[in-house]
Amino acid sequence: MNDNRINELETLALDNKTIPNHLADAVISDPTLSLLSLLNAAYNIRYKHWNNTVQVHIINNAQNGGCPEDCNYCAQAKTSDSEIEKYRLKPDEESINEAKRAYENGAHRYCMVSSGREPSEKRIKELCQTIQSIKKEVPVEVCLSAGFMSDSHAKQLKKAGLDRLNHNLNTSENHYSKICTTHTFQDRMNTLLAAKKNNLDICSGMIVGMGESNEDIIKVASQLKELKAPSIPINFLVPIAGTLIDKMTNLTPEKCLRILCLFRFINPKAELRVAAGRELHLRSMEAMAFYPANSIFLDGYLNTTGENAAKVYQMIKDAGFNIKSTKDIDALIEKHKEEVTKSPITLKTKSELRPSICQTFN
Repeated sequence: MNDNRINELETLALDNKTIPNHLADAVISDPTLSLLSLLNAAYNIRYKHWNNTVQVHIINNAQNGGCPEDCNYCAQAKTSDSEIEKYRLKPDEESINEAKRAYENGAHRYCMVSSGREPSEKRIKELCQTIQSIKKEVPVEVCLSAGFMSDSHAKQLKKAGLDRLNHNLNTSENHYSKICTTHTFQDRMNTLLAAKKNNLDICSGMIVGMGESNEDIIKVASQLKELKAPSIPINFLVPIAGTLIDKMTNLTPEKCLRILCLFRFINPKAELRVAAGRELHLRSMEAMAFYPANSIFLDGYLNTTGENAAKVYQMIKDAGFNIKSTKDIDALIEKHKEEVTKSPITLKTKSELRPSICQTFN
């Protein structure tokens, strides 16, 4: 059944115009707006800017645990009792080897994450050195997430060759105090503004499923449009035992897909990433996420493991998409086909967090 509202959403998005709030809310909450029609409209927008390619990202936990913040959803928060592996910043050689491994496994972008509130001057210099070494040795783009950034630190990272800085908004300003009290929404915005000031691409998204309203979701999508964020990861809450938000929410595959469509309509040009929790919440409809989204994480997320790489690449191929990589997707499927798929709420082990020191680099 044709619905003029979907035609309007598609037309506005193709022209990169603002989506009115009543239409944005309808995308998430109005069951009379056909999900398949929404996905088709979102795909038309995605195709205009990204064709049928999927960008693969691989996360490296450069430092794990010991964070002084109380983010309720995070296994590394000071309030968490989750049984995670904790270690200090990895040495250069280890991170370089893992960047090489990510590239060989089809990654377009290597994402380094260092836990903590904000890096010291010493830590910034260490990170800059690592980034310079990776960019010299590996033909991969590098993204860094390392807490709050000052103008000076952002400038140093840009000079070192960093391609992109990640700092997620996670939820709306109105909802923020319900998920974290040790810093504010504005603290996060300030880091993104410092990155933009120094010509660093920004990567920023949200976590859905933490008790937010539809209005909160729309506000985050709209603020990222105002920031002109070129990269937007959408995470769906993974309730990890030991965190302050350790219960499943009422997210359904349909709602998750509607939210991805909404972000595509509001941010038509963005690299939209279906991120943590996709296996858990999208279930049998996971491949449909590629209609609005054009990017995905491989080899797990910040705290938990993900699906077998061969399964992910097969899903991408079966859905009619290809990866942005110098590697052949069929060769990658063959390479990883013997790996074991794990539960979607499995904490990363030492061998997964530090593969370059736990196994021979391949």
